[in-house]
Amino acid sequence: MQIRQVSRLPSTLPVGDDHPYRTGAWQPQVVEYDADDLDVLEGTIPADLDGVYLRNTENPVMPALGGRYHPFDGDGMVHAIRFRGGQASYRNRFVRTAGLAAELAAGEPLWAGITELAASSKREGWGARTRMKDASSTDVTVHAGRAITTFYQCGDAYSMDPESLVQHGVAPWSGAGVSAHPKLDPATGELITFRYSTTAPYLWYGLVDRDGRVVHETPVPLPGPRLPHDIAFTEHHVILNDLPLFWDESQLAKGVHRARFRPDLPTRFAVVPRRGLAPGEQPRWFEAAPTYVLHWINAYEQGDEIVLDGYFQQTPMPKLDPADGPYGPLKKLVDVHSLQARPHRWRLNLVTGACREERLFEDISEFPSINYAKPGRPYRYSWSMTSPPGWFVFDGVVRLDLETGAQQRFQYGAGVYASEAPMAPRPGATAEDDGYVMTFVGDVTRDTSECHIFDAAHLDAGPITRIALPARMSSGTHACWAPASALGPTR
Repeated sequence: MQIRQVSRLPSTLPVGDDHPYRTGAWQPQVVEYDADDLDVLEGTIPADLDGVYLRNTENPVMPALGGRYHPFDGDGMVHAIRFRGGQASYRNRFVRTAGLAAELAAGEPLWAGITELAASSKREGWGARTRMKDASSTDVTVHAGRAITTFYQCGDAYSMDPESLVQHGVAPWSGAGVSAHPKLDPATGELITFRYSTTAPYLWYGLVDRDGRVVHETPVPLPGPRLPHDIAFTEHHVILNDLPLFWDESQLAKGVHRARFRPDLPTRFAVVPRRGLAPGEQPRWFEAAPTYVLHWINAYEQGDEIVLDGYFQQTPMPKLDPADGPYGPLKKLVDVHSLQARPHRWRLNLVTGACREERLFEDISEFPSINYAKPGRPYRYSWSMTSPPGWFVFDGVVRLDLETGAQQRFQYGAGVYASEAPMAPRPGATAEDDGYVMTFVGDVTRDTSECHIFDAAHLDAGPITRIALPARMSSGTHACWAPASALGPTR
């Protein structure tokens, strides 16, 4: 392996830090590397694997302004491993956001964390609630030949080269801001975006074409401020949501952003044409049982219905107990076992307006990936992440067969944690599970990281390839796969 240290950012985190989301699996990485000719520890890199696997992670350089750090406050860092011709290279770079640049220049934190009072921020900022730092640390996708990073409470979309991670600043189409989880439709090259705020109409849906031009931005009026985290789409429609977990309006009036679950209100889905709403046209609204959905798996059209799959939370706001210790409440609020998140299906009938729903699997999982070519189209498989109770880390991958109900699992041992695991179809494949699943792995005991490649059809057989990386990476949230054809015409 040929390794070159590119840069190191100065960290001002406390010496002897004991925060559970800045230590162990979440230990920040502040060094940027280039590494070529990566060492293969086991197996061989498939010769037909051609593209890039990217992951965004939270890597705090400074503590939160008031000391109440949340794992989603950390500065974004993208990790990229490029596969081509049976070899692999690796790059990692901080997302050079305006907020990170300002704090580095000031030598101190300037914005309150997510669980702190926004009014305590020293400067104006970004986000649906404003006066917060846009860390661009939540999501990453590849659109129009650029890797795009985004933040879950809305902000600028940052653009970089998906292989070299050379940065190109704010994407010109991000306008007034976007939320994390813009959705790429590989069939059309379009990017489907949304944003939300505390001012009417509260929610907007946007469409960006394959060349990075804004086609439209359409308001979707809501009864008040909401906290949507994700959207879904089909070939002809976009599905947005009004979920009964949102900022307490009585507290919001006092400048306090405290989420509350309202089980007396229904879950509502807005179905909007992908072309946007014509003058006078309204979204089609559907109602379902109250819940919160952090991530959708996929959606597609089937006759008169839209089939919508996602993770239904049984307890979106778990009961907090001071006896759990100083970090107990934080752990519960980001633990999918406390939230009781399970795969679920909603059927939205466009003729009758009815909504039917059903549980797909009883086992808890989250953070789904599907075959790269299947978003918005009928599909059969999801590769999702499993977690140990009481902790926001990924300890394994499960393949869910939505046709038969069968499951395949691979579980890592103690102290070894995975990353969201996208599926790369094999070139020319006809079977949906003919391809590869990959994940970045951090081993806390050995203080190392690797990239593991699985046969997507035989996940339970374990990785077919293990590749060494130059340093251990922090845990984080989202990842994506982009084939060579999505990287630009000269790749």
